[in-house]
Amino acid sequence: MTNKTFGYIRVSSKDQNIDRQLNDMLKLGINERDILIDKESGKNFNRPQYTALKQCLREGDLLYIKSIDRFGRNSKEIKKEWEIITSEIKADIKVIDMPLLDTTQHKDTLGTFVSDLVLQVLSFVAEKEREDINKRQREGIESAKAKGKHLGRPKISLQLLTDEQKIILKVNYEPWKRKEITSVDFMNKITLKKNTFYKIIKEYEASMHK
Repeated sequence: MTNKTFGYIRVSSKDQNIDRQLNDMLKLGINERDILIDKESGKNFNRPQYTALKQCLREGDLLYIKSIDRFGRNSKEIKKEWEIITSEIKADIKVIDMPLLDTTQHKDTLGTFVSDLVLQVLSFVAEKEREDINKRQREGIESAKAKGKHLGRPKISLQLLTDEQKIILKVNYEPWKRKEITSVDFMNKITLKKNTFYKIIKEYEASMHK
């Protein structure tokens, strides 16, 4: 019998959208407070919300993840963490995009063998994809250097904010001006660092007077 159901979401950076993963979890009836979200690289499992998740999981609990690459991108680490959750903690895992990876089912010898095989293949694919992405990034940097292009993090402007950030900016600007919310709270809501936050505010105020 399942005690509690959790969801785990991961995206690689703060500006990546979590909506698709979150909507899938909510459709399954998972309480939003039991959905833990990391905006971290998948190269290892040293992630704050994943660490908190493992501390919350108990025997008989159920964990949903969208896909194996959202869990992680290192095949050895994926298999290690999978074993910790299913064998040591004795919780179950369901991978939404891969129904074969459902430890509440297929508990016979053949089913376990098939699940293990699928897990190994998918974790290998996730790791290979990460390696390919890193390789393309290195090749792109080397190519840009060869062409004498300036490299560095692109400066964020008002136009480059995500739709979600623009809505947060619009909704919270007036309360912030009235000192109903602090600058730190506003920065955390919109996920911007201090210097960038004030630069965006200046741009936003300028656009209001056009």
